[in-house]
Amino acid sequence: MSVRTPSSPEPAESVHRAGFACFVGRPNAGKSTLTNALVGQKVAITANQPQTTRHTVRGIVHRPDAQLILVDTPGLHKPRTLLGERLNDVVRTTWAEVDVIGFCLPANEKLGPGDRFIAKELAGIKKSPKVAIVTKTDLVDSKTLAEQLIAVDQLGKDLGIEWAQIVPVSAVGAKQVDLLADLLIPLLPEGPALYPEGDLTDEPEQVMIAELIREAALEGVRDELPHSIAVVVEEMLPREDRPADKPLLDIHANVYIERPSQKGIIIGPKGKRLKDVGIKSRKQIEALLGTPVFLDLHVKVAKDWQRDPKQLRKLGF
Repeated sequence: MSVRTPSSPEPAESVHRAGFACFVGRPNAGKSTLTNALVGQKVAITANQPQTTRHTVRGIVHRPDAQLILVDTPGLHKPRTLLGERLNDVVRTTWAEVDVIGFCLPANEKLGPGDRFIAKELAGIKKSPKVAIVTKTDLVDSKTLAEQLIAVDQLGKDLGIEWAQIVPVSAVGAKQVDLLADLLIPLLPEGPALYPEGDLTDEPEQVMIAELIREAALEGVRDELPHSIAVVVEEMLPREDRPADKPLLDIHANVYIERPSQKGIIIGPKGKRLKDVGIKSRKQIEALLGTPVFLDLHVKVAKDWQRDPKQLRKLGF
């Protein structure tokens, strides 16, 4: 017979939770950076130009008592092309399927029509709890941050959204990122882990490699180019006749743009820009795969691909 004394309380039954959270917000609201900070490794591409995310990237946060799977969506925006319409469809489909929605609003920008547009859409989704996440707090002083938190609270009241939490974070400064995970996890359903321990994303390697190349290609190009760049990894093969202790992976990829005039921007004078893109992305790919890589890049024109259903399919959208 076991006797319980005040000094040996009944151990609480541990509950494991697992589920999906998705970050929504205007383009460039810090969603991808936040995903990477929570996972602790780069799984989503980040760039200073808005609208860089095109695939829903699942980053996986492992805790002893929980598994939080982060779905990063493209920013919801007024579409100007068929690609834009398809990206918006991706966002809405994702919202309907997740367990909790995190609405990202940058601390350094006053709430605008874009934020209200998204908040109105969120107000129509009744079943998923919603957490307001005020991002980029490292860019503002405490007075500005306090004003933004009050404005976000008021936005919820105006539209009938009851925020489960309002959390200020800085992904770059690593402030309150762990706290955000602590607050999201209780909103997930109880259940076993959905992915093996150690998995950080379920994106296919070829998609992640293409995204790393696209991130490098986006850096420093003119504002009109971000949406015009798509990357497809055509082939990944181990180099034959290499000793086992010195493997080499050959990766052949095409960088697609929409017009011949954009080719020069990507390639740069005497091919210097494309070479820099290759060097930068190769380092990231080697870090991702843990093996030396030979990267072969070619720039090709896919005329007006953002507006052409056939080309969009070919490029994976």
